[in-house]
Amino acid sequence: MNGKVRELGQLMSVPEMLEALGGEVSRDTFYKWRQTGKGPRCFTLPNGELRCRRTDFLTWLDDLYGAAA
Repeated sequence: MNGKVRELGQLMSVPEMLEALGGEVSRDTFYKWRQTGKGPRCFTLPNGELRCRRTDFLTWLDDLYGAAA
């Protein structure tokens, strides 16, 4: 498997991120976080869908955990 294909496998969709958050966060809340700069670093695909690198998502979670400590 080459690096580009492996990298594509590491992208998370919004539903995958919501599921990773335990299903307790609504899609609307997630997008509000994005608008206010409180959400994970994401990018938009040409079809308008958001994706987040799994490493960026995990870093964002770690930062939240660190801020709460």
